[in-house]
Amino acid sequence: MGKYFGTDGFRGEANVGLTVEHAYKVGRFLGWYFGREHKAQVVIGKDTRRSSYMFEYALAAGLTASGADAYLLHVTTTPSVSYVVRTEKFDCGIMISASHNPYYDNGIKIIDGSGKKMDEGVEQMIEDYIDGISEEVPLAQRENIGRTVDFSAGRNRYIGHLISVPVRSFKGYRVGLDCANGSASAIAKSVFDALGAETCVINNAPDGMNINTNCGSTHIEELQKYVRENHLDCGFAYDGDADRCLAVDENGELVDGDKIMFICGKYRDQQGKLSDHTIVSTVMSNLGFRKACERDGLKTVATAVGDRNVFEEMVQNGYDLGGEQSGHIIFMKHATTGDGILTSLMLMGTMIETKRSLGSLADEMEVYPQVLKNVRVTDKDMAEENPAVQAAVRAAEEELGEDGRILVRPSGTEPLIRVMVEAASAEICEKYVKSVVDVIISEGLAAE
Repeated sequence: MGKYFGTDGFRGEANVGLTVEHAYKVGRFLGWYFGREHKAQVVIGKDTRRSSYMFEYALAAGLTASGADAYLLHVTTTPSVSYVVRTEKFDCGIMISASHNPYYDNGIKIIDGSGKKMDEGVEQMIEDYIDGISEEVPLAQRENIGRTVDFSAGRNRYIGHLISVPVRSFKGYRVGLDCANGSASAIAKSVFDALGAETCVINNAPDGMNINTNCGSTHIEELQKYVRENHLDCGFAYDGDADRCLAVDENGELVDGDKIMFICGKYRDQQGKLSDHTIVSTVMSNLGFRKACERDGLKTVATAVGDRNVFEEMVQNGYDLGGEQSGHIIFMKHATTGDGILTSLMLMGTMIETKRSLGSLADEMEVYPQVLKNVRVTDKDMAEENPAVQAAVRAAEEELGEDGRILVRPSGTEPLIRVMVEAASAEICEKYVKSVVDVIISEGLAAE
């Protein structure tokens, strides 16, 4: 990770960690970088945060000042920007969003011309330009100054793409959608309505400050209650920029990203559509996911945490399904990034094709109890490499055997060591988490 750009773009509190000056300079550099041999065309989308409008105009100003044309999708989803960039041959795309973070945070995600996250090398060049390490880029003059273009038509084409994915009507299904007062508010209901569902929507009245507030995929309990009380067949909750989706079955039970991948992967494999019978997940996927896949003849590949790592593994080995427990799932046939609305459509399609309820499909995967403890430490590397800590981890691994697992890793953003154990019972999990945490403390590695 760089100074500004992390695993999911340049993120920070609006006008504190991420300012309009930052946005302007990002626009200036991208307009110049992609416009060295032709007039660059860059598409911009944003979520519903109040500060998103401010950053949209700052980015557009920077782009046009460098001679690029800025095409504005307005309020839309991250995957829609990826889709439009890829299908409309833009030089790159920019999404203004801090995903599932609170409204006062925001972020700048840069998408390359193939619809995936921008190469880290380009992000490093942007950082150097922001910090004045590299030379100033020239200002466009006269007829070379760029323009802004209203491109809401691009968002409409993306909606059409989503509607074209399912092969059967959703007629007869009552579906709940929690749009998190975010980007999905502009798209999700129209897609489900067009497919024939009786669509019931909550948290789709954004005011600039209520995005992700007690709603969406980070507060799934709101949708669980709504599905139960209204006797719906299922429900889908998105995050602020709708690149994630978690589901709720007819009984109001959570169906997380692991279960969604298992359900869709198993069905796709039965149809002969799952590449090499393999699903790509991260090390944080539940042990129950791997065991269910193994039982049903599916293979799994685990990557480091982060959708970028999942995507790279999929591209490198030709896999077509992968994702994270958090609901960030990639269906490579249809998208090059996680797409929450697409995920909900794929899950609906599986329910309809198999003629089964979401609950019955989800019950085929047992979720192992999991306990996670974050330990604040003075030095993450020192704690992770400590011989006594490593010995404690090995001892836990040996005792858990095939019936559980332990994962100890440093946080990517905070001075924390995360100790996670999965096993047959919460008591067993607690026991082995404590065995490692106690060693971290006794070795003097924990912060006061």
